[in-house]
Amino acid sequence: MNTLVITRVAERQWHALDDDLVVGRGDASPRPDGRLFLSVDAWHDDVFAHLAEAMLAALPRPLHTVVDEADLDLRTRWVQAGLTTRRREWEYVMPSGGDGAAPPPGLTLLPVGTAELDPLRHLDRTIRAEIEATIGWDRMPAAVLSRPLDPTHYAVATELGAYVGLARLALLPRHTKIGLIAVRSDHRRRGIARALLAEILAATQARGAGTVSADVHEANTAAIALFEAAGARRAGSNLELVIH
Repeated sequence: MNTLVITRVAERQWHALDDDLVVGRGDASPRPDGRLFLSVDAWHDDVFAHLAEAMLAALPRPLHTVVDEADLDLRTRWVQAGLTTRRREWEYVMPSGGDGAAPPPGLTLLPVGTAELDPLRHLDRTIRAEIEATIGWDRMPAAVLSRPLDPTHYAVATELGAYVGLARLALLPRHTKIGLIAVRSDHRRRGIARALLAEILAATQARGAGTVSADVHEANTAAIALFEAAGARRAGSNLELVIH
């Protein structure tokens, strides 16, 4: 490799150039809670190191990244750049279908894509505020997509016309990915989260997909119990790393 040049090509994007050929890329992506997550795509350790060094020097801290815990090479590269482990998330996978259990009395489940935007937005704000006031939104899964709230990605539980619980989903070709299941604090411990999960499992089977997956913070015992009761098994883990 000849002289390596690191070039900032956009506000949060960098290229590594070798004889004007792009041999590595780095970018930083903001999340809804304000965290800034880094990623570097480079084959060679020295290219990775130079890109990481340039990004860490230019961006405001703290800075975060997520790695597959089994990817020791990538984890080592980020540790060498100065990042340390902040938290672990378990990936759970469960078969679609389920037992088709009926929802609690008085509860109505709105399938994915059928919720109305305004009440969904109000519920989303309420749940975010409740989470932020207790464990903190930054304890939620790191892989929260930064996009406008879109009803086509949500299933919702309602009671007497009020939205009381939600599930944010990504409908992938072969499985459903759960980003979040949450219930208003004044409606918990009534089986609403379990009913939402049952709806997701049944709808996933109905569209011909075989599995449902979710990422869960290792300290979130309630979510772990919910998924394991539905037959979920650990399939891997991710680590969130940070530098302050």
